[in-house]
Amino acid sequence: MEPSGKPSTVQIVVLATSSALTAIFYSIYRSRSKTVTRLKEAKKVSIDQDLKTLLSETPGRCVPYAVIEGVVRSVKDTLSSQFVDNCKGVIERLTLKEEKMVWNRTTHLWNSTEKVIHQRTNTVPFDLGSHDERLTTTVRVIRPLDAAELDLETTYENFHPTIQSLSSVIGHFISGERPKGIHESEEMLRVGDSVTGVGELVLDNNLLKLQPPKQGFSYFLTRQDYESLLRKQLAGVRLWRILFIVFGVAACSTLLFVTWKRYMHHRQSRKKRSMMEEFKEQQRRRMRELQMEEGSVSPSSCTVCLSQERSCVFLECGHVCACIQCYHSLPAPKKCPICRSAIDRMVPLYHS
Repeated sequence: MEPSGKPSTVQIVVLATSSALTAIFYSIYRSRSKTVTRLKEAKKVSIDQDLKTLLSETPGRCVPYAVIEGVVRSVKDTLSSQFVDNCKGVIERLTLKEEKMVWNRTTHLWNSTEKVIHQRTNTVPFDLGSHDERLTTTVRVIRPLDAAELDLETTYENFHPTIQSLSSVIGHFISGERPKGIHESEEMLRVGDSVTGVGELVLDNNLLKLQPPKQGFSYFLTRQDYESLLRKQLAGVRLWRILFIVFGVAACSTLLFVTWKRYMHHRQSRKKRSMMEEFKEQQRRRMRELQMEEGSVSPSSCTVCLSQERSCVFLECGHVCACIQCYHSLPAPKKCPICRSAIDRMVPLYHS
């Protein structure tokens, strides 16, 4: 807090930052909380022979938000792993990442960073079928790459370290970047994997489809079961709620502290003004008792005797208002005639 009573720059920055982060975390928390609520209310549907009949009798031949658990089955073609034999899938993601160490000029430490230099995702049409192989009913998965929890299995990964020479090492230290190597990985959604899909279930021309839902609902496609997916989303909600509460408390505490300091400064200023008015009134009364005119008193005269020059400063209040003789005449405990605060010590003034 500045002497004028205004909040300091640090306090303003802390208040603004904590308030902004509180708003951001609250927005994310509300969004995740709504997602969990909708996920709990989603209708669980089994893939069986009665599924088409159920949808044909549903208004609009659609379940706006449904949960389906099934096994991945290919429609026509499949994708073969480029690194693992006899590994077939319907989604394949190849990623190349550059790993390097970067010199931080603030902390004076080398920090490890990653940068995706290439990523390609291949997909083919696929269905979700029943775990019972005797049932032929399947659900076609539409736009699987739009799913929020697209859980792929890592089928291959390898690290190719960078070969460095002495000259390149010196150049890296000068530039502040030191390459470590290239990380190569392959992820797949394999045929036969158990998958939980959450989205809009529709019957379109005798074809069952699971597609991204409308009305802002989240689309899920994960190898976890429904209960595990729900627990994961609940854990995310708890995390954002904790962050929201922590930064909210920080923002409120900072605001209360600034408001309290502002109030105390205003209260102290009013008290000082009141004491100055009281002191001036006492000084005028003293002048009337001595039958002195107000203009005849020098501005540097002692406020007690009105005859001697002010010759000392009172600490800690800092007022220069009396002569040394009047200071010694003050009753114990000695207090400043202006602000009534205790006089810890007196320092004489010498006029050249």
